Amino acid sequence: MQNRLRGFSMADTGVVETLLQRIEKVDGGVDSLRVAASLGVDHQVIVGAVKSLQALGDVISAELRSSKHWELTDEGTEIAEQGSHEARVFNSILLEGLPQAELMKLSFGKIGFSKAMSNKWIRVDKSYEGGPRIFRTVESIEDQVREKLLLVKQGNAAQFDEKEKNELKKRKLLAEVTVKSYWITKGSSFSTTITKQETEITPEMIATGSWKEKKFKSYNFEAMGVAPNCGHLHPLMKVRTQFRQIFLEMGFSEMPTNNFIESSFWNFDSLYQPQQHPARDQHDTFFLSDPALAHEFPLEYLERVKKVHSEGGYGSQGYKYDWKIEEAQKNILRTHTTAVSARMLYKLAQQEKFTPVKYFSIDRVFRNETLDATHLAEFHQIEGVVADKDLTLGHLMGVLHQFFTKLGITKLRFKPAYNPYTEPSMEVFSYHEGLKKWVEVGNSGVFRPEMLLPMGLPEDVSVIAWGLSLERPTMIKYGINNIRELVGHKVNLQMVYDSPICRLDS
Repeated sequence: MQNRLRGFSMADTGVVETLLQRIEKVDGGVDSLRVAASLGVDHQVIVGAVKSLQALGDVISAELRSSKHWELTDEGTEIAEQGSHEARVFNSILLEGLPQAELMKLSFGKIGFSKAMSNKWIRVDKSYEGGPRIFRTVESIEDQVREKLLLVKQGNAAQFDEKEKNELKKRKLLAEVTVKSYWITKGSSFSTTITKQETEITPEMIATGSWKEKKFKSYNFEAMGVAPNCGHLHPLMKVRTQFRQIFLEMGFSEMPTNNFIESSFWNFDSLYQPQQHPARDQHDTFFLSDPALAHEFPLEYLERVKKVHSEGGYGSQGYKYDWKIEEAQKNILRTHTTAVSARMLYKLAQQEKFTPVKYFSIDRVFRNETLDATHLAEFHQIEGVVADKDLTLGHLMGVLHQFFTKLGITKLRFKPAYNPYTEPSMEVFSYHEGLKKWVEVGNSGVFRPEMLLPMGLPEDVSVIAWGLSLERPTMIKYGINNIRELVGHKVNLQMVYDSPICRLDS
């Protein structure tokens, strides 16, 4: 029989075998509670066997039934064995009585004293020398509480009425218990030779053709499936959220960057970048054909920008070339978010009273690049700008140290560099533990007076700024754990660093 009950554990096999034998011998059926009692096992073991047999089809038929019966509580069991509290109090009092103080020291003294007084089995003599003393008032008693509990214990609770049962229930000596059991009868496919049904077809079954002889369990189309893992953030979006949180923690305000299309004036001219600069060539910048030109500019500011480019001013000799409005009007896909910074600084200069500001932005920029393993036509630029009076290069280096430390990057080096709109300028390098070398992570500098003073900012106001690409290798390193978490397997770091999203020269 055990060999034929394939699929059941050794512990279940004996119970299932006995249960099937009981059902086979009895025409009317068996009760699961009685089977458990006769086998000396917990009722849940029989319930488990019933569930296993039900899963096999119509081997058995099981009807769930509910019944109520009275059971002794732990305190009720103690009283059934030792007597009620009041009876034990009565038996503790000798003919010469017992001091009340000594009685109250007993575990059953307080409750038993109250009940015995209600039954008029005892009395208290408060005038007795040495303190109140308790005496018996009857010669003998009948412990009806214990007798009733013994009847319940023996399964004869029906011999006394509901009022008496409820009284014992109030004293927490008796509890009404609802018991659920199964009435088990033979099913339409009843058999004592049971083989557990298969739940899936294996490659071996298909290869050997044995699946044709197997019995398969029916699918339960009502069962809840496992929800698939979905809805993860893109790794770059996750890292971008972390960058944004760092800026907000440092007290920066986010700039509006929803204008991908920008005029050459704001993207180049306002930043003191000459019109013959190579970055303004069609090989480096996407120019729009429709609309090709922008027409709305702050005219007074435009004239000041034209003058500082062509003639100089504010202590500068300028670039000494013929500045043309036609070049400034050309619409492009912005090549950096610094165009947004220029707009925000010009807006700041129009205020009646200057107030220090800290701005940041994280958004997409576009370059007319030849696509290869390390270049894309677009990437995300991160930019930070601080405007205040008397800022120096030392302030810039201090802010950069604080910013990169929050990223987990502590080994920094600064290298002098050239930018058209910052002086002095610095490239920022970080030592990369994975690549074992110093890697450029950003560019920075102090905006030139030729850029700030035409806007109308006070002469003693300085603006420090820095920028980096969200896709740079060390930034990906900062978020590499997130990437591993999303893809679910080990990521080759060098493969990530060499991919198009890791721009080494952006």
